Amino acid sequence: MLTATELPESKGVSDEQRALVSGFLRSAERFPDRPALSIKDREWCYAELVDHGAALAATLDGCADDGSRLSGVFGHRSLAAFSGVLGALMRGDGYVPLNPTFPPERTAAMVNRAALTRIVAEAASLKHLAAVLPLLERPPTIVVPDADGPPDGFEAGPANRVLWRGDLRAAGDWRQPAPDPDALAYLLFTSGSTGQPKGVMVAQRNVTAFVDFMADRYGVDEHDRLSQTFDLTFDLSAFDMFLAWERGACVCCPTQGEKLFPNKYVDSQRLTIWFSVPSTAILMKKMKMLTPDRYPGLRYSLFCGEALPLEVTEAFQQAAPNSIVENLYGPTELTIACTLYRYDSTTAEADAELGVVPIGEPYPGMTALIVDDELRPVADGESGELIMTGPQLTLGYWQDPDKTAAAFVVPPGQDRTFYRTGDRVKRARADGPLLYLGRVDNQIKVQGYRVELGEIEALMRELGGTDVAIAVGYPRSSAGAEGIVGFIGDSEIAPEALRAALGDRLPAYMQPSRILPVDTFPLNANGKVDRKALLDSLE
Repeated sequence: MLTATELPESKGVSDEQRALVSGFLRSAERFPDRPALSIKDREWCYAELVDHGAALAATLDGCADDGSRLSGVFGHRSLAAFSGVLGALMRGDGYVPLNPTFPPERTAAMVNRAALTRIVAEAASLKHLAAVLPLLERPPTIVVPDADGPPDGFEAGPANRVLWRGDLRAAGDWRQPAPDPDALAYLLFTSGSTGQPKGVMVAQRNVTAFVDFMADRYGVDEHDRLSQTFDLTFDLSAFDMFLAWERGACVCCPTQGEKLFPNKYVDSQRLTIWFSVPSTAILMKKMKMLTPDRYPGLRYSLFCGEALPLEVTEAFQQAAPNSIVENLYGPTELTIACTLYRYDSTTAEADAELGVVPIGEPYPGMTALIVDDELRPVADGESGELIMTGPQLTLGYWQDPDKTAAAFVVPPGQDRTFYRTGDRVKRARADGPLLYLGRVDNQIKVQGYRVELGEIEALMRELGGTDVAIAVGYPRSSAGAEGIVGFIGDSEIAPEALRAALGDRLPAYMQPSRILPVDTFPLNANGKVDRKALLDSLE
């Protein structure tokens, strides 16, 4: 075991020069016996977790002879997965999260695009990995830190080298590399318009800028326990990990089963900071898990990833009366989150638009502009596309200069590169918060008219007395869509009555031709409502 005296010192390294993992190493030195990770009924302290990471870093170093600075992590809510993240970073690599629940073809496309030659894999997912391996262009070395040999049914194939637990190098063999803030922290693949995943290159300095601000804002310390509701393939997972480990706090990762009952998990894990997509809060409200004073131990309740309904936010605030509720916003290309809005029940309704909580203001150092199609600022009070820049602006798309050039642009009159978020926003007043109005591509043409689907959805929620309502353009046409179809969750009125009520508030071309009740909305891999699946269900 690495003792405090054996851990490398970070003295003499400025905040701007430090590696992302240095915060974790500093916490391991200060709080070796404090819990760093909790999964199921087991906790690992910082001393244990730094040993796991160091052993993997040394092992990865021994099988890295190709000059690559990327290591894959194939795991799902396990010690091996989190240790793999740390092992990659402690070696000086960026980690590439790979999700065992994804189709083999998608995972293989990620591995091939990243040209991965080494992958840390958890034993529980080796059968899933076996379906990926034949699809790879180059056989990688597979490191399995939590098994002594292959489980029944796992065949790696003769071309793949597999290292088991007994093959790992000792933690003491690890040597800390020099920090490189411009090196990748992680390469995260998101959906691409061509059907091929696109890799977002997130630098270490991007993440440390984010962590520095958030750790100070929330006053995180060694007594905090943060939820980890996100898979590693969702960049919001980086919030929980690196914010906690920066300050000696504990990452509490629920199993898939425990995620179904978040109320019990908050209690059993004694959580102090909750972070999830709004869909989780909507489900909790539907399941009567947001009764007043239900979660008195929460200090902060945070949401990101989707539009946050006002009514759900108020319900969560009442359920966690001692917590501060904030709505965060940010695409992967701007590192986890880059704007925030602190909820205040006395002012939020006046600030909100379409029944959705604002996304607030940019983080320190981040600059936001609202622009038209020509990237020129819109007039005060007008809506437009949100573009942003600052220390969290990432490096672009992996080996894709064309996509990078299209999304990372220098607007007229500016001398800095901005990222085009594709999100439509506005400020209702000059000193008001940024209001999220939906995706730019969520504004469609119907019968020649420009229609904002978010406006229809807001009315469906209001008139139907529900938290979830989705509108899609259907049938689709070359010019946009011929009409609108609505999907509604638990509604206080019947679909036909809701259609009639909408008819009193909307022009004919915006009125849904059908409203379909949905018991359970489909969710994508990141836990958000899957609009494409709803649209495809109509075909």
